[in-house]
Amino acid sequence: MPNELHIVGIQADLFWENPSKNRSSFDEKINSLPANTDLIVLPEMFTTGFTMNPQKVAEKMDGPSITWMQKIALEKKVALTGSLVIEQNNNYYNRLVFVHPSGKTETYDKKHSFTLAGEDKVYTSGNQRLIVTYKGWKICPLICYDLRFPVWARNTENYDILIFMANWPVTRIKAWETLLKARAIENMSYVIGVNRTGIDKNNYEYSGNSLVVDYLGEELSSLQKSEVGIVTATISKANQNEIRKKLGFLNDQDAFKI
Repeated sequence: MPNELHIVGIQADLFWENPSKNRSSFDEKINSLPANTDLIVLPEMFTTGFTMNPQKVAEKMDGPSITWMQKIALEKKVALTGSLVIEQNNNYYNRLVFVHPSGKTETYDKKHSFTLAGEDKVYTSGNQRLIVTYKGWKICPLICYDLRFPVWARNTENYDILIFMANWPVTRIKAWETLLKARAIENMSYVIGVNRTGIDKNNYEYSGNSLVVDYLGEELSSLQKSEVGIVTATISKANQNEIRKKLGFLNDQDAFKI
C-alpha cells in the first residue's frame, strides 16, 4: 500500500577504521534482507566506528563508500542511509548520507558534537537540519548525540519519521531507549534508532538495543543487548495521520525557532 513503508535497521559490530571490511560486512547483511524493503538504516560512522582520527579514514563525497551506497540503492531499488567520515574543504564531518533508489544523495552534518569524546575538536558541526521526502514520507534523520536535544528534533515540518543512528555506549543505554521513546511521543512521529554492538579500540562497549517506536511511544521492533541482526517494521502513514488528527497535540506546540 502506498501509505506503508517497510523499514530495516541493521545492528552490527564495526571493524575499527576499516571501511572496506565494514562495507563487505554490510554487503552480506543487506543481501539477506527481504525484497520489499524500502529503507535501510545503518549505524553512525558505519565504515569506521566512532574514531577521532579522521585524517586516517576520511573519504570524499565521490569516494568508495558513497559509491558503494549508491550501487546498493540502484541495484536493490531501496533507500539507504548511514553516517561516515567525510572530508570537504579541508574540514572533517560526521556526515549522514541519505541515498535514494535513483542514486541521488542528500546530506546532514551532525549538529551536536560529542564533547565528552572530543568530537568537537576534530569534526566541524553542521547547522542545518535535513528533511528528506521519500515515497510520500517526510523523514528527519539525525545522529547519536542529537538525541539528547529535543529542540533540535522538534517537529516543526510535520515530518513522519525520525531516524537516529548511533555509537551509543552500554553504560548509558537506558537513556538511549528512554529518549527514543520520548522523541516519538513528543513529536507524534515514528522513530527508528540504530546502534552498533561490540567493543571499539578505545575499549568502549556498545550493546545495540536498536528499536522502532511508533508515534505513541510503543515498540514495534527491538533487538536485545549485543544481538547482531535487524530491527524491522512496516509503518502506516494513514494510522499516524489518524491519531495526529484525533489528538491534535502537534497543533498546541509553542512557537519558537533556534
